Amino acid sequence: MHDLVIDNAVVLDGLGGPARAGGVAVAGGRIAAVGHDLGAARQRVDARGLALAPGIVDIHTHYDAQLTWDPFATPSTALGVTTVVIGNCGFTIAPCRPADRDLTLRNLTHVEGMALEALRAGVRWDFESYPQYLDAMEHRGVVPNVASFLGHSSLRTYVLGAEATRRAATPAEVAEMRRLVLEAVRAGAVGFATSTLEQHNGENGIPMPSRLADEAELLALTGALGEAGRGVFMLTKGMTSSIPWLEKVAAASGRPVMIAAMFVDPGDPARVFRELGEIEAARGRGRELWAQVGCFPLGMEFTLRHPYPLEAFLAWRPAIEAADEAAYRRVLADASFRKRLKDEAATPGVPNRFSYKTFAHLAIADVRRAEHRALVGRTIGALASESGRDPFDVFLDFGLDGELDAMFDCKLFNTDEDEVRRLLRHPHAAVALSDAGAHLSFLCDAGFGLHLFGHWVRERGDLTLPEAVKRVTSDVAAAYRVPERGRLQPGAWADLLLFDAATVGRGPKRRVNDLPTGATRLDTPAVGVHGVWVNGVRTADERGVLADCGRPGRVLREFTA
Repeated sequence: MHDLVIDNAVVLDGLGGPARAGGVAVAGGRIAAVGHDLGAARQRVDARGLALAPGIVDIHTHYDAQLTWDPFATPSTALGVTTVVIGNCGFTIAPCRPADRDLTLRNLTHVEGMALEALRAGVRWDFESYPQYLDAMEHRGVVPNVASFLGHSSLRTYVLGAEATRRAATPAEVAEMRRLVLEAVRAGAVGFATSTLEQHNGENGIPMPSRLADEAELLALTGALGEAGRGVFMLTKGMTSSIPWLEKVAAASGRPVMIAAMFVDPGDPARVFRELGEIEAARGRGRELWAQVGCFPLGMEFTLRHPYPLEAFLAWRPAIEAADEAAYRRVLADASFRKRLKDEAATPGVPNRFSYKTFAHLAIADVRRAEHRALVGRTIGALASESGRDPFDVFLDFGLDGELDAMFDCKLFNTDEDEVRRLLRHPHAAVALSDAGAHLSFLCDAGFGLHLFGHWVRERGDLTLPEAVKRVTSDVAAAYRVPERGRLQPGAWADLLLFDAATVGRGPKRRVNDLPTGATRLDTPAVGVHGVWVNGVRTADERGVLADCGRPGRVLREFTA
């Protein structure tokens, strides 16, 4: 007798095969059969014609800290995600010496937009080394499956201490880091992750440690993956990390390279397609490079007191380094500071998260002064056009007029959906970039898979539903060498998502207060989700997560070569 049968469904196998009427039988956490007449079961679910697919595999999350207090990886479990990959961009909390714990958390509050008091109250430090981190997570239990990168910034801090943000590593330090990469991969890391992105700064605008690594260090550490014969190299690239250089890394290590974040930049919309052409050429030479792309406009909410997108500008550094609010206000008002900012924003070919073309998508979402309420919903671009002033002057003057804490809603990249369609359909693109678990006050794209099914399939028709399901299940599982997941086949693990294709999507943004100390985050609830199962155990239904589901997820440690 089976443990579970879900029948009367429209089955999507996750491999791109056509949708078929039928169902799935589950025994011992795995799929026992797919089709009709599945036999007796201890539990039976009538899908009533809903779509049944593999659970979504989210390869770009930042739940490293949150999972120590929240086994559900909120909100991903409710959004159809059954496997999360953590440690992206190299921003992790292990390995970490006790003396470096608070520094690690303070850096996360800046680079990943997390509430410091929530982190201090929530993180359980029952580990020091990376293998101990995996062991501790396994001991506590998780609801979704979790695969974990070893993060470069944590690794550098562990070996170099305070010097990690100041200098290149010595040969002896590189050798020690390489040893720890090998140790981590052999303990169960999915690979090694880093960032060279210019706006990835920690506390007080100090570059995250990975940005201080030189070429010799990166080749040595990625070479450890080649020595181990397994593992993915994940990089969030800055201006200095070209695709030809990453092909060199792939050639030297023999391992896959996952490149984030590849968006359509309104300031240079052709750039991402030039880079995709370079990836195709590298593929033709036998190098496995992937472009990690998103199906949303990259948008976030922020204030001028904490304007994360502006930190991409080199000219913004005086604002980051201002000692107090009075000094910060003087910097924002300074004409020479504004000129440098404007000049950099107008420079062609410089990839930023922010440019003059952003102002058309930069809306005032909330204000602090009553006399400004009529401006809510207006864009800075429109206000600048009406007044005949430079948008930067309108923007900064508005902040200085008692509105440093006014909320802006900004769409930065992927604003041209016809161009985004080209990314989503590209054979070497991995659909991801949810950033789930990070930027909690700024964005919530954890529902990216539901948005793909609803917007890009049902509303726009740019993908078929079998294609879209494949993109966020078996395609990314295969890229990360995760075996027996992301597919509905006998013998595969029973990670399942039951949804209504006629309504699936994500709901409107809302603020919730469910972090430690009552800190807030943005949330976008699921629409059209009727059930989520992890390893055959139901973790969510149409009302949301099931608090009493236990912790059926697994810390994934075994990956194929």
